[in-house]
Amino acid sequence: MGVTYFKRYRMEIDLTRPLFEPPVLPAGYEVVGWHESLLEAHAAVKFQSFCLEIDANVFPCLGERDGCSRLMREITRRDGFLADATWLLVWRSEDRRSAEYCGTIQGVLDSREFGAIQNLGITPRHRGLGLGSVLVHRALDGFRQSGLRRAYLEVTAQNTGAIRLYQRLGFRKARTVYKAADVAYA
Repeated sequence: MGVTYFKRYRMEIDLTRPLFEPPVLPAGYEVVGWHESLLEAHAAVKFQSFCLEIDANVFPCLGERDGCSRLMREITRRDGFLADATWLLVWRSEDRRSAEYCGTIQGVLDSREFGAIQNLGITPRHRGLGLGSVLVHRALDGFRQSGLRRAYLEVTAQNTGAIRLYQRLGFRKARTVYKAADVAYA
């Protein structure tokens, strides 16, 4: 094991300006608001979304199913947890006989002015459909409804696809931060 430093960007968006147009959900998808009975569904989606990604190295809890459950419990127990900025995506088959949770986002109040997106995850099978944009829009709208003027998130610098998405949605790099993590060397 050794310590590795991961470069991350804090990206911010001004909520006093008009947001990007709300994306249209593809057929078969539905956005579900926060309810505590969905905590484990959020955790399962978080695990499926991050377990094979770089962020599982940066935040080892994302690479473990139990770690994602603990993380979801911690997020929802925070004083600043915002249910209105926390969403889950579900996909239902055309005949509605099968359903699968496939996207998650959580938001918290970080100060009187800032909302913080904690995690945005889309399971691999459902990526590339604009679902991340749908969840980000819902979270930002929840922050606005809570009276917040700005929002931010952090993204690992190597996650260029996510960075491009956030820039396209109006986020701007505000600063660079480094996260130390223990990483096993082969």
